[in-house]
Amino acid sequence: MNWCLYDHMADMGIQGQGANPETAFANAVLALNAIVTDLDVISPDMVLTVTCQEQDLELLFFDFINEVIFLISSRKMLFSRARVRINGPHLKAWLYGQRIDPDKHDPAVEIKGASFNGLMVQPNEQGVWVARCIVDV
Repeated sequence: MNWCLYDHMADMGIQGQGANPETAFANAVLALNAIVTDLDVISPDMVLTVTCQEQDLELLFFDFINEVIFLISSRKMLFSRARVRINGPHLKAWLYGQRIDPDKHDPAVEIKGASFNGLMVQPNEQGVWVARCIVDV
């Protein structure tokens, strides 16, 4: 599994891993959506794009996760797949999912936003990139 959740007091931690920052960011989107519902019940029927720009990789991740949270809230969508491209300070992502159906998705919580608490984007000892932060639920 290339993503995980971890408890943090009243909040939740999300973590994505991958061979590069792009894959780690994409897998963090899966962790984020897994807070709300089972990923297996989210059909990747629609695609939305997200763009962000930030010089610092950790701040780029922070902005990206907050953009995804904004789309979940404002567009009433959940995502089961993500593809991310980073070119210098520019990020473009394609998020695949569907509108929230309360009967199908049975949303567990509402995610309010990402926190700087626990924010990290870097390779681990094995060279696997890890992107993580705490989100307010």
